[in-house]
Amino acid sequence: MSSPDPTASIPLASSAGRWIIVGTILGSGVAFLDGSVVNVALPAIGRDTGGGFAVLQWVLDAYLLTLSSLLLLGGALGDRYGRRRVFQAGLVVFTAASLGCGLAPSGEALIVARLVQGVGGALLVPGSLALINSTIAANDRGRAVGTWAGLTGVSSALGPFVGGWLVDAVSWRWVFFINVPLAAVALFVTAKHVPETRSGRAGTPDLAGAGSVTLGLAGAIYALIELPARGWNPLTVLALAAGVAGLVAFPLIERRTRDPILPLNLFASRQFTGANLTTFTVYAALSGALFLLSLQLQQTLGYSALRAGVATLPITVIMLLISGRMGALAQRTGPRLPMTIGPFGCAAGLALMTLAVPGSSYLTGVLPGVVVFGLGLSITVAPLTSAVLASVEQDRAGVASGVNNAISRLAGLVAVAVLPLVAGMTEPGGTVGAGFGLAMLISAAVCALGGVLSWFTIGTRRVEVEPLPLPGLNHACQDPCTRERT
Repeated sequence: MSSPDPTASIPLASSAGRWIIVGTILGSGVAFLDGSVVNVALPAIGRDTGGGFAVLQWVLDAYLLTLSSLLLLGGALGDRYGRRRVFQAGLVVFTAASLGCGLAPSGEALIVARLVQGVGGALLVPGSLALINSTIAANDRGRAVGTWAGLTGVSSALGPFVGGWLVDAVSWRWVFFINVPLAAVALFVTAKHVPETRSGRAGTPDLAGAGSVTLGLAGAIYALIELPARGWNPLTVLALAAGVAGLVAFPLIERRTRDPILPLNLFASRQFTGANLTTFTVYAALSGALFLLSLQLQQTLGYSALRAGVATLPITVIMLLISGRMGALAQRTGPRLPMTIGPFGCAAGLALMTLAVPGSSYLTGVLPGVVVFGLGLSITVAPLTSAVLASVEQDRAGVASGVNNAISRLAGLVAVAVLPLVAGMTEPGGTVGAGFGLAMLISAAVCALGGVLSWFTIGTRRVEVEPLPLPGLNHACQDPCTRERT
C-alpha cells in the first residue's frame, strides 16, 4: 500500500476521475467477489472433484496462501515499476487463473490454479487503492476511497447470492468463469483511461522476505492440512521443517533489509500490535466459522447452494446499515470500548451458531447466530481500522493499512487449516461431521480473546474517521480519510 501522492490532481467529478474509480472498482471487485463466492460452491466442488475434506480446505487456502504472503510485495512492486502496470498484470494473471479454475479437471489442478489466482490478487488488490491515492486530487480522495469501499463491498455482499445461484443453475465452474468478462472490462478501462504513476523508489524489492514468508506459510499450512490424512510421513515432516525455517528466517531477513515488505518497527507501538492481534483473532474466527457454516448448511441441513448463500446475507446487510454509525460512535468514545464489546458480540453469535443442527429451522437455528455475529462485527471493524491508522505516523498509514490487510488474510489462511483439525473434522468424505458445534465454540473463544486483547492494548484517544461502507472488510481507509482529533 502506498501513501497518497501529493502531486495527484485529477478531480473526482471529472470524466477522468470517474473512469479511474470505475477501473479500480471493477478490478478489485473481481477479487472481492471471488473471495466470497467460493464458500457456497465448496460442497459441489467436493462432489465433482473428490479428494475429501483436505481438498476443500486447499481450495480456500491455496488462494489465501499466495495472496496473504505476497500482498505487501505487490504494493511495493507497484510503487517501483508502475501502479497501473502492476495492477494490469494482476488482472491478467487473475483472469487466466480464473479460467484455469473453471476448466480444472481435478481437485489438484484446481488447487494449482487457485495458487496462481492468489498471485494475481496480490498484485491487483493493493494496486486499486494505490491508483486512487496517486491520481485523485487530495480534497476528493476521501470521497473516492469511500466510493471504492462501498461498491467493492457490494461485490462482496453479492458474492454468496451470485455464487449460490450459479452453482444451482449452471455449475460451480461458473463461479470462476464469471471473473473473465468483468476483468476484461477492467483491463480495457485501465489501459485507456487510467494514468501511470510510480513512487520513484530505487533498489530491489524485498524478494528474500517475500520468498521466506511464502515458504514458511506454505510448509506450515501443508503440514496442518495433510497431517490428519497422511500422518507424520517424510513429506509432512519435510514440509513442517521448511515452514518453521521460513517463518524463523523471515524476521531476521526483515531486520537486515533496507526496504522490508514488513517494517518490524511498526510493532513497537503497543496499539498497532494489539489492533493487529485483534484483527487476527476476529478474522480467523470469521473465516473459519463461515467456511464450516456453509458446509454445515448444505451437507448436514440440506440447503441448496443459493439458500446457503442467502442464509448469511444478514451479516452484510447489518454491516451496511450500522458500520458507519459505529465508526462515528468510536470517534466520540475512542476505539477501546467498541473493540472490546464487538469481539464479545461476535463470540456470542458464534456460540449461537451451534444451534444450526439437523431438525432446526432457519429462524431458530441459523438466523440468531448470524444476526448477533453481524452486530458484533459491525461494532468492531470501523474502530479497528481507525485504531491501526492512529497508532502510526501519518506518512506510514498506507504501510500500516497494508500490513493489517495482509494479517486479516493470513488469519483466514490459518483458521481454515487449523480449526477443522482441532475440532476433529478429519472425515475422508469431506463433511463437517459432529465437530461443527465444537468448531463454533472454539471460534467463539478466539473472538472473545480479541476483545480481551483490545481492552489491554488499545488506547482511548479519539480519532476522526470518515465513515466508509463496509469498513474493515477491505481495510480501505487510509491516511486521506483519517486524522487525529485535536
